[in-house]
Amino acid sequence: MGETRRVMTEEQIRRYSRHLILPEVGGAGQRKLLSSRVLLIGAGGLGSPIALYLAAAGVGTLGIVDFDLVDLSNLQRQILHHSHDIGRPKVQSAVDTIGDLNPDVKVVPYPEALSSENVRRIFADFDVVVNGCDNFPTRYLINDACVFLGKPMVDGSIFKFEGQATVFLPGHGCYRCLYPAPPPPGVVPGCAEAGVLGVVCGVIASIQGVETIKLLLGLGEPLVGRLVFFDALAMEFRQVKYRRDPACPVCGDHPTITDLIDYHEFCGVPPATRLS
Repeated sequence: MGETRRVMTEEQIRRYSRHLILPEVGGAGQRKLLSSRVLLIGAGGLGSPIALYLAAAGVGTLGIVDFDLVDLSNLQRQILHHSHDIGRPKVQSAVDTIGDLNPDVKVVPYPEALSSENVRRIFADFDVVVNGCDNFPTRYLINDACVFLGKPMVDGSIFKFEGQATVFLPGHGCYRCLYPAPPPPGVVPGCAEAGVLGVVCGVIASIQGVETIKLLLGLGEPLVGRLVFFDALAMEFRQVKYRRDPACPVCGDHPTITDLIDYHEFCGVPPATRLS
């Protein structure tokens, strides 16, 4: 991560005062956050609250990958965007909203669909990758790229009234250890087909935000080897422990997938298209 010795301004001392009085964070931790670089995949239901909380916390550089446009139906949960942003690229809306929230934060927009051709270029300069995408081809692409590049990934997903989150660190398992193959096409509907309670996004995104900051600062026990499930209707959290699979085709002892593949073909679904 970047240089952490810079002196904070008086305005920054006031802005981050509630961090500075935490012994576990303090001035050194806040300077580390200001020097950190986090890449968010998606500026939607999960990416929106994650972006806002990381920006408010003073994470100095936020990369945001999203090729979609703001749609009226997004506003029920994608709190990074506003009514006047409808029709605009989500990454541009993100730049403006985060700029208003915290001018300390540099937003690097990537208005493009993540692919095997551009993922190494986009991931290269970031410390942590946070996954907020909503489709399986991109999930497997992000996972494999993080394994090959040695990047930690903070993962989350939502469905109707439920969500889940975990952290994958290099050498400690990956998404394929949990889900070696995607479900058949059409078996798991997306939010547009099944619906989602908007505030559930905030719960899972907040967990992802906490885990990201813990990784950046080296605090506590990261959610590695533990998958947290949240059920909003029962208001219950539960954990399932998992281990790295020695037979995993990507991170196992004898990997059979050693380079990026065609993930749409692997998942049996066509590439996503931008909203009209």
